[in-house]
Amino acid sequence: MTRESGGMASSDDAELDESPRRLDAILRALPESELKGLITRMGIRIDAAKRIDAPSQAARALVGLPDVRDPSRLPTASRELLHRIAEAGGVLVVPSLPAGLEPLIARGVVYARKTDEGIELVLPAAFLVQLKSWESEDPRAIRALLAQAPFETMSAIATHYLGRPATPPIALSLENAWETLSDPERLREEIDRLAPVERRLLESIEAVGGEVDTQELLDLEREPMRLRSASGVTASRRGAGFALERRAFLIPIHPNRHVVPTEVAAIVGADRRRMREKRREQIRSFVLEEDHAPRRARFASDPGMLALALAYCVREPGSDVRPGVGTPRSLLVRLAQRFGRDVEGVALVAALSRAVGLWDASAASPATPPGSLQVQELTPLLFTTWRRGGAWDEARAEREVLRVASDNRDASPIGALREMVLDALHDLGEGRWVPWQSLQGYLAADERIAGVERLVRRWAERASVEAPEVPDITRRIALESLPALGIIDLGGAEDVASAELALRLTPRGRALLAGSAPSSDNSKSKFVEAHALRVGLSAKVAAVLGLSSFAEIGRVGDQVDLLLTPPSIARALSVGLDSDALRSRIEAVAPLPDTISRMLIQASVVIGKASFVGASGFLWIEDPEIRELLRTRRPAAEMFVDPSPPSGLLIEAGVDLERLIRRCRALGVEIEADLGNLKATRQTPAHGTEGPHRTSSTANMRRSRTPPARTR
Repeated sequence: MTRESGGMASSDDAELDESPRRLDAILRALPESELKGLITRMGIRIDAAKRIDAPSQAARALVGLPDVRDPSRLPTASRELLHRIAEAGGVLVVPSLPAGLEPLIARGVVYARKTDEGIELVLPAAFLVQLKSWESEDPRAIRALLAQAPFETMSAIATHYLGRPATPPIALSLENAWETLSDPERLREEIDRLAPVERRLLESIEAVGGEVDTQELLDLEREPMRLRSASGVTASRRGAGFALERRAFLIPIHPNRHVVPTEVAAIVGADRRRMREKRREQIRSFVLEEDHAPRRARFASDPGMLALALAYCVREPGSDVRPGVGTPRSLLVRLAQRFGRDVEGVALVAALSRAVGLWDASAASPATPPGSLQVQELTPLLFTTWRRGGAWDEARAEREVLRVASDNRDASPIGALREMVLDALHDLGEGRWVPWQSLQGYLAADERIAGVERLVRRWAERASVEAPEVPDITRRIALESLPALGIIDLGGAEDVASAELALRLTPRGRALLAGSAPSSDNSKSKFVEAHALRVGLSAKVAAVLGLSSFAEIGRVGDQVDLLLTPPSIARALSVGLDSDALRSRIEAVAPLPDTISRMLIQASVVIGKASFVGASGFLWIEDPEIRELLRTRRPAAEMFVDPSPPSGLLIEAGVDLERLIRRCRALGVEIEADLGNLKATRQTPAHGTEGPHRTSSTANMRRSRTPPARTR
């Protein structure tokens, strides 16, 4: 894309470099022709009499478009690309132009500029704070909470960070606030400047799970004033609670809830997590002093390989999955039987794969993630998506969130329980086997457990489901989800409910919990057999998925084998893929072996040529004199294909049957249509009253509907 092709700004624009996220600054940095084209394309009216310039007026009009507030209006590829840019913080660098970018640029939602690393896609902060939450996002993140906050809250937040009253459109006024809230260092400085009363209130809310209702907020705040309405107690617009709300540290959520965002809770609870180390020393010493290694163990496999295999299988015919609807249970059972895995483990990896976009058609594009990622990067991506809690929820009877009705997808406090289990494994594990009973006791000693139990009960009341027990939820996390994600190994009894069960963090799990990527493996893809391609961890996801149209999935374990058999290659050639395209797709993953290379060379050899001619029918004529008459005499000659095969004439495409009969009759040849079969008979001129008679060859054809066999 160039500056003339829609929204590409140069990297040397000083104003864009200073504030690359503000919509009005981006519009000012665009060339004048691009800005005028965007204004004309979107039908924006510019009033020269106003005191604000044209880019500011265009920005006010663009933030009011419904396409960002309701991304379902966009094409699927554009919607997925919008989510990937938002997950990257609003700035995503891609090597080439991805699919779905053109509608976003045409609407003025996403802007692109060339950099040394590639092409930088920028989603302005004014659009970022309006996006609805999606499956792979943390529902308690600051961005997700801001997108669903009431207008009064957004206006108060914008006013606080602007230092002056915020004016509509409020999305533009929130850009200044988002610059502070999206920067961890500036957010920490803002929390450190809180008054002691406000800091204590924030710590009290975080200690009970990070969520309170209005009555509890006023009790913690020790606010004697109670404003009551038809919907219950209402928080006053003064005091410590409102001071936290206008800083976006405590965001009200309908109905009657106040939530501390995940980013704020991580900073506020840092001291509490350090103090927790001392209170658990006794349990840790018991675990570390003795050896709890079991006799048997079940080692966890890499979920990235299974996710790649699932994405490969859903591209096969008969595996259609509708967007926005849960994965069919029959498909999950069939995939679990195919790979010899547990159904719940396959369902977990499938839900996370769909959330990150592996099942979408855009995953086969090498321009944007996940297609641009290496295979070894899928595991950290799946773990991060699971940790956010927007795609899989162990507190529900149906774990996959898409299986729940859209109006009932209220996020449970599963994030706090996951952090408790992960903290316990990180504290106790350290490469050792931990008895499950000791881990349960370690979790029960956590002071956050009481607050989480209260949040689970209230969530169950809102969701109209039976409140699950917190120990059962932690058991599902530790013994079902984490093994499926390759984080822990299970040892001891085969039954997960046994008291002799032991757990151990895998090296992969220790690296993920430490915040670093697992040890990279630069193993390249190679053919281990004549027709078996073993996918390496350094292969690109898009290149592997590009083989799904003709390669078959083989063994799936710590590695994935793809089978390139002669029948599969023959089927690919039969549907229109040429040998050069097959060769380029395979070589993008691994070098071709001699057997497949010869097979593709043989498939590309041309042994003959054929020409296609459109025809509307075939006229059976056994008499060569009649064929020659119709083929050479006007006006019938122009209605037939020349040359035609033996025993008849091909009728040109689009020729009307009645017109053909009339023209042939003018030459003395009668055409008969009998059940779709056309036959020609010769008519002789009449002498006196003698009628025409048919030739012997034509009479024989009339007695039989089936034409005689052709002879050379």
